Amino acid sequence: MRKRLILTLALAGIALGAAAQNGTWTIFNTKNSEIGGNNVSALTPDKKGVWVGTYQGLCRLNGASWQDYAMFNEKLKNQSVNCLMVDKRGILWIGTDDYGVIEFDGTHWTEHNAETRRLKMKFVKEIVEDLDGVMWIGVTLGGLVSYDGHVWEKYTPDDCELLSDFILDLAVDRANRKWITTNAGVSVYNGRRWTNYTEDNSGLPDNIVPAISIDKNNVKWFGTLSGLASYDGETWKVWNTQNSPLPSNQINDIAIDADGLLWIATNSGAAVFDGVDRWAVFTPKNCLIPSGNIYKVINDKNGNHWFGNDTKGLARLSGFRMPEKQAPVADVPSSRNAESDETPVSSGPSTEQVRINPHLNDGFITISIESPTATVTFTNSAGKVVKTITNYRHNQKIMINRMAKGMYIVGVKTVRGEKKIKFNLK
Repeated sequence: MRKRLILTLALAGIALGAAAQNGTWTIFNTKNSEIGGNNVSALTPDKKGVWVGTYQGLCRLNGASWQDYAMFNEKLKNQSVNCLMVDKRGILWIGTDDYGVIEFDGTHWTEHNAETRRLKMKFVKEIVEDLDGVMWIGVTLGGLVSYDGHVWEKYTPDDCELLSDFILDLAVDRANRKWITTNAGVSVYNGRRWTNYTEDNSGLPDNIVPAISIDKNNVKWFGTLSGLASYDGETWKVWNTQNSPLPSNQINDIAIDADGLLWIATNSGAAVFDGVDRWAVFTPKNCLIPSGNIYKVINDKNGNHWFGNDTKGLARLSGFRMPEKQAPVADVPSSRNAESDETPVSSGPSTEQVRINPHLNDGFITISIESPTATVTFTNSAGKVVKTITNYRHNQKIMINRMAKGMYIVGVKTVRGEKKIKFNLK
């Protein structure tokens, strides 16, 4: 029987904040380069450079040189390029808003105008090639289309068990099964029958699944609006801002590099994860990655990592090395306040810096934390938990004006461990 498990990871000192500082960042935008636009919607590497799709068309970076491909195909001028992929023959496939799929072999353009009209293939969201060389095309509000070089076929919820015609991402596993992520869950097609995974029958944390990637062990990794999930055929595991250093639960894209590391794009930065217990997080607070929504991530053969921002251009990280697991450090006592008695209580090692900031005259306190969120509990002198705040964020107000006077143990649990601080409410 297939096991189903949503894993809650043990909290430990595994967030590698300093890891974000190694490597070199280079930013490309319309002010400092010839990139076609700052809203990067598609990325793919080839042997010589990186193809970049924006809302304004298609361009390519080869070394330090940019080339605008709208010069060679007028249909790409001010056209939204939603996805890019290079097939086994070296042909670039371009998914657009208005013109369906376009092929480019470096010299010639092949357009499929009749099929785009017949199959309603506007708003192409994703393209992938299977093990037999068949192209699979995901269309927003248009379903799934296959093309073997001769025959086009279309799949929609009206004629098969595909969960939704709102396709978000595609992947092919070692058994040549097609994995289709949608706004209603994940569908799998083996050429004969369909299997569907949703919140109701699996460990998926959310039915909206913008991203999927499959690693060398055939483990499927899903990016959802409620965190990261993995499925090895038996067991589901889930990571989110409560049990990991993920900068956000909204995951837009996942790319797996040659070392098996997962590179994760979110709407609040990016992260890299070894799949077990090592993380590095990239946000504007600890590196030069642009703020805002990281929409795409890819890895090239030279060991560079590329991040497409939806409003601020393209970022490249070079020379990054995943650090070893960080050793825990001792607790750091909180500061004292004239109206409060804050003394750390031993609760095991934690790297989190925690500080209680009383505003007793105004009836509230705030807690300074480094992690994105925390769970905060107040335990009174009788050992009873009298107040719990989940998803607590840095310096958010906690009203205490209705709490009884006395000594409390304030527990602050984050991905780095748990701190317990004595707090005397006078």
